Amino acid sequence: MKLSEVQEQLQKSGLDGWLLYDFKMNNPLAWDFLEIPKDKHTTRRFFYWIPAKGEPVRVVHEIEMHTLDHLSGAKKVYFRWQTLEEILKEIFKGSSKIAMEYSPKCAVPYVSKVDAGTMELVQGCGVKVVSSAPFLLKSTILSESQVKSLEEAAIVVEKALDASWKTIQEALVKKKPITDCDVQKLILDVFEKNDCFTDAPPHCAINADSSDPHFVPDKSRPVTIKKGDFILIDLWCKKNRPDAVYADVTRLGVAAAEPTKKQKEIFDIVRKAQRDATDFLRKQIAEGKEVKGYEVDQVARKVIEDAGYGKYFTHRLGHNISTELHGPGTHFDSLETYDDRPVLKGAMFSCEPGIYLPGEFGVRLEYDLYINLNGQVQIFGGEQDNYVLLGSL
Repeated sequence: MKLSEVQEQLQKSGLDGWLLYDFKMNNPLAWDFLEIPKDKHTTRRFFYWIPAKGEPVRVVHEIEMHTLDHLSGAKKVYFRWQTLEEILKEIFKGSSKIAMEYSPKCAVPYVSKVDAGTMELVQGCGVKVVSSAPFLLKSTILSESQVKSLEEAAIVVEKALDASWKTIQEALVKKKPITDCDVQKLILDVFEKNDCFTDAPPHCAINADSSDPHFVPDKSRPVTIKKGDFILIDLWCKKNRPDAVYADVTRLGVAAAEPTKKQKEIFDIVRKAQRDATDFLRKQIAEGKEVKGYEVDQVARKVIEDAGYGKYFTHRLGHNISTELHGPGTHFDSLETYDDRPVLKGAMFSCEPGIYLPGEFGVRLEYDLYINLNGQVQIFGGEQDNYVLLGSL
C-alpha cells in the first residue's frame, strides 16, 4: 500500500522516481520509511529506487547483500565503485527528474540528508534531483496507538509539572533550599516511575535564565529558587515502547501572589499569539483550505510584532512531533526556514510562541496540536491562561 501510494504521488508530481539512499545510517529518514530495524548493522552504501511505474530496485553491496531483503523489487549487487555507477545509470534510463532526501539551499534541514558528493554522483547519471519532502510527510501521520501513547505521555507531563510546583512551594514555605537542578531531577524521576523517557533533560529556568530559549540547568552552578522568582519549566517525554510519540509542554510560574505588571503584559501577548495561531489553523481546516507551515507561524508572529516585541521572538512557532521530538514533518516556521509544506491531518505539532527579554525573563507557552483525521484540532498538554502562583511566601 505504501509503495502504490508513493508511485501515485510520483506520477501526479511529474517525477520519474524516488531514490532512497544511506551510508552508515546518515539518512534516518530512509531507514524509517523503508522500515529497516534500527539494530541492523550496515557499513556499506545502499539505494532503493522507486520508479513512478514498475518494479522497485534494491542496490546493495556484495558483503551486505541482504540489507534490503524485507523489501520488494529486483536486486542489483555491486562490488566495485565502477559497478555501482553502472547500476545507477541503468536504473535511471528514461528518467529526467527524481526525488531524494535533499532540500534546495538546505531550506528545510530536517529533510536535507544526502551529501553533496552523492548528489554529484546521481546527477552525473543525467537526472535532476528535487526534494522528497512531500513523500516523507505521509510518514508523520500518527496511528491510533501513537495517539494513545501521546495521551498517556501528556498525563505524565502533567504529573511531573504538578509535582514540581508542589515541591517548589513546599520548599519555599519551609525555607528549605531547592534549585533548578533539583526540579530537573524530580521531573526525570516522575518520567521513570511512569515508564517514560526523554531524549534530553527537561529545562527549569529561573529569572534571567528563562530569557535563553534553550537554557539547561548546570549541576556545576545550580540556581536556588527564592521568593519572588520567575520560573519556566519546559519538559517532554514519551512512553517507553516502540513507535510512541512525545508530549512537549512549557509552563510558567512565579513564587509570589501575583506576577509583576510587565510579566503579566508579556504573558498576555504570548497567550494571544498562541490562541490566534490555533484558531487560524482550526478555521482554515474546517473550511477545507490547505494550510502551509509558514502561514501558522506568521499569524502568531504578527501578534507579537504588533505588540512591539517582534525582535524578541527568536525561534519558529512550532515543530513537527513524531517518534522524534523534532520530527521530519512540516514545521510552523517562516523565520528560521520558509516551510511551505502543507499541514496534514493526522500529524502533530508543538505551538510555542515566546518573548525573551535579555537579562530579565522569557515567556514561552507551549502545548501540542494534533489534527485528527476528521480535521479537528485537539490540544494536548493543557492550556495555561495565567501564571502558576506559588503564593505570598
